[in-house]
Amino acid sequence: MSTRRTVSLVTLGCARNEVDSEELAARMEGAGWDLTESADGADVVVVNTCGFIEAAKKDSIDTLLAAHDSGAKVVAAGCMAERYGAELAEALPEADAVIGFDDYTDIGDRLNDVLEGRAHAAHTPRDRRTLLPISPVERHASAPAVAIPGHGETPDLPAGLAPESGPRVLRRRLGGGPVAPLKLASGCDRRCTFCAIPAFRGAYVSRQPAEVLEEARWLAGHGVRELVLVSENSTSYGKDLGDLRALEKLLPSLAAVDGVDRVRVSYLQPAELRPGLLEVIAATPGVAPYFDLSFQHASGPVLRSMRRFGDRERFLELLDRIRTLAPEAGVRSNFIVGFPGESEDDYEELAAFLTGARLDAVGVFGYSDEDGTEAATLPGKVDQDEVDRRVAELTALADELTAQRAEDRVGTELHVLLEDKADDGAAEGRGEHQAPEVDGTVLVHGDGLPLGEIVRVRVTGSDGVDLVAAVS
Repeated sequence: MSTRRTVSLVTLGCARNEVDSEELAARMEGAGWDLTESADGADVVVVNTCGFIEAAKKDSIDTLLAAHDSGAKVVAAGCMAERYGAELAEALPEADAVIGFDDYTDIGDRLNDVLEGRAHAAHTPRDRRTLLPISPVERHASAPAVAIPGHGETPDLPAGLAPESGPRVLRRRLGGGPVAPLKLASGCDRRCTFCAIPAFRGAYVSRQPAEVLEEARWLAGHGVRELVLVSENSTSYGKDLGDLRALEKLLPSLAAVDGVDRVRVSYLQPAELRPGLLEVIAATPGVAPYFDLSFQHASGPVLRSMRRFGDRERFLELLDRIRTLAPEAGVRSNFIVGFPGESEDDYEELAAFLTGARLDAVGVFGYSDEDGTEAATLPGKVDQDEVDRRVAELTALADELTAQRAEDRVGTELHVLLEDKADDGAAEGRGEHQAPEVDGTVLVHGDGLPLGEIVRVRVTGSDGVDLVAAVS
């Protein structure tokens, strides 16, 4: 083995995986590994896989095979590796090792084993909600208390949990730019019938406020101006700490971090969006009035089958409350079409909701069975051709409605975080109503546009969900 060991890290999937990769990168460097961007010439390639839906799993497999073709040793990590473990290792001999979340604390040793030809026995997957003998509340209660200004006495997490316990930041930025995700929690306690995430991500565990704030300061010191708070369900933050108001207390503190201009919250459950939290997001300076609401559907019967709450009327009432407090608030959501038992009336109810909701961004997904989920066993499966028809029809409607919503913003003023240079001296950025990657962008024209800064602009035009603007 050469004295200089190099590893390339490939990240697939959501922003939560991005944070996990940056923790892995810090651990790898701490263990003496040099990170390289390209798989070519690297000793080992680690693929942080996604295991959420079928298309993501296929992408993960293709990426692992491509890494194998580079000639490097290949390690599968992340959600797909955790979810399938030994089964994946048997089905994919091209991977030199398949590691689970419990291997992350010893990632340097795992990579050494791979490079030196020592076999690694992939884990046999179990429902991670059953792996811990005591509840998250008991884990926190049994840990030593640490005084945190403005937050009282809060305990550290036990060592070995991701994210790492204590105020020390275990993270290495893998990309530049003024925006970064910041993880609030890991796991999920909800039991949505279509979702397998709780089984391989485990029960919901909130990070301590002091830990989140310290990482926010660290990110600000590395040029980050917008923090995007991520978790499987941000509205649950603090419930295992015994404080359901933890997020609404934390947000003003995050917005006050020196160097941070904007804090954005993602992954909000409509049924858990308490009035106090709604008001803090809508009205706190430095917190984007942005609501990433996980509606999933609008028909009451379909939502009950999904083991979720709400209906078209309740969701429209929620949107009215949001826009009463923040008329220009951004709202996005995703929807599943063709869920088992979805009738034509259910589908029309969803279409009617979209028409009345005036959302800024919409994702439409066709239902497909996921291993180990309750929905996979439900009767009333919708024919695939019908699912495809509904997806295409609803997507077209969503595109039309979101384009209209963008057009409504013409003539208004926005505060845009400039992130990249565009053609003809223009710059590309995002307003408060636009999250990175999943929503539209703003093309800003003007002289001397400073990347990494927020500028006030007036919207002059729109193109689909994207906007065109000039500096005010």
